[in-house]
Parts: sequence; C-alpha cells; structure tokens
Amino acid sequence: MAFMTKEAYETYLATHVTSVISEEEMNDVRASLRPLIGAQFHILSIPKDILKAFEPSQVGTMIGALMDTCIPQLHKITDSNVFESVGLRKNTGILGDREGYPDYLHTSGKRLELKLLFLDNPNIEMKKPPTPREPSARLTQKVTFKNVQPDKDLLLVIAYALMENPNKPAYYSPTIIDFEVFPVYACIVARDRRMYDANGGWFGFFETPAVLSKKGMQKLRDGIKIDYTAYGRKEDEERDLNEDTNFGKLKRIPYQPLKNYIHPKNFQHFFD
Repeated sequence: MAFMTKEAYETYLATHVTSVISEEEMNDVRASLRPLIGAQFHILSIPKDILKAFEPSQVGTMIGALMDTCIPQLHKITDSNVFESVGLRKNTGILGDREGYPDYLHTSGKRLELKLLFLDNPNIEMKKPPTPREPSARLTQKVTFKNVQPDKDLLLVIAYALMENPNKPAYYSPTIIDFEVFPVYACIVARDRRMYDANGGWFGFFETPAVLSKKGMQKLRDGIKIDYTAYGRKEDEERDLNEDTNFGKLKRIPYQPLKNYIHPKNFQHFFD
C-alpha cells in the first residue's frame, strides 16, 4: 500500500465533499432524542456492595452492549411509551462485521454512530485502576470517507452513569445523563489531520493509519528524512512508521465541540 500524502488527503476532501450536515438539521435530531435523558435500564441493577469489586471499565463493557441494543427499543423495557418517539432503529450495518457502521438510522433520514461516555459516580465505591482511565470509545479506521456520508452522518455521544434505582434502594442501574450529536465529517477530518500534523498518515485508500515509531521520532529529531514507503506493526520491525493502535480515541480528536462536551467538569453537577 502506498502512503497517502497530506496533500493528496486535502485534495480528496476538496474534490469529494460537496455538502455537510447543517446545524439546523442537528438541532432537529437533538430535539427528537431528548426523551433519552434520564432513561434508566432497570434490566441491569447491581447492588452497591457488589460494585466495590468492579473497575469502571468492567462495568462499561457490560453496559455498552446492553445500551447499544436497547436504545432503539426502550419502550419495550420501560414503563413509558415516550421512547417510541425518538425515531431510532438499529442499522443492519454495511461493513459485514459484528458491529457495522453506522449504528442507527433515524426517521429524519440521518444516520447515527453511537459512542458511550461512562461517568464515574463519586457516590459509589468501585475499584480504582492503577493508572488514570482514558475513555475507550473510538472513531476507528473503519470510519472513513469510504463509508461516511457528510450530509447525513452524526456522532451520537451518550454520557451515562450508574445511578440508584428508585424501585430498588441500594441497587444501581445504568442511566443516561446527557447526550450530544456532532457531525461525523468534522470529527474524522480533525482526527485525520491530527495524524498528519504528527508526521503520520494513511497507507492505501484510507486503509491503515500510521504514526511515527520511536525510530521515526528519533530520525525526525535528528533532521533525517522519514521513510514513507512502508510501515510496521511492532517497534522491533525497525520501520519509521507503525500502525496506530490507538487511532481515533474520542479524547484525542481535536474537534473543539467534541472536546468541550466530553470534559469531566461538564458532568460534575449531576452527582451533587
């Protein structure tokens, strides 16, 4: 696979992206999804004492699969039918994998890709990981201009936390605290440009994202030209570039509206 230069990437954007989703369209989707806020998934209720044995990432794995499946069918697992109005249905996927892109189709004609943001509830005692936890949600290399429709696709970020089940004191259930939508187009452009600004880039036609290896970073510091003819998968392959195994983590995408939203300070008041 040949390396796609930054110039080739920018030329592709200029010649292939003709229209993008508008703020008015995003506001319409936000309004239709507002009933999601406060939704609590009572089919999973964990005793407070048992939560002491869990790390947040372990709970997040369970809840992620649960919420992804249940959100379009909340009216079937709650006592309220208000959720039928949110207009989401599960997409069958177009990539042929277990989780295709995008996750949902909306009655407006827009397509939504779901990412979950787990919030630590300070009122619950849980095991603390040895190092600070970075949110694991990613816009991976499977989400590129090969399958993104800039005028239709939205990133739906749902912030959730374990909150006490009002029907079962001392039991905690995943609860939607807030959500926001962002244009997928803007997010992946910011993601990709960050990679190029760090002297990495795409190999092939949006096939493999690559970043400088330790060897490549040293060559850059020494003023030696980087070899962009190939990439490696491990440091011991001695290539100047390696495949980026952390590609697309939401926290690292420099799209300012997204960065502002996922900042922890925005959610502190929910637990006061």
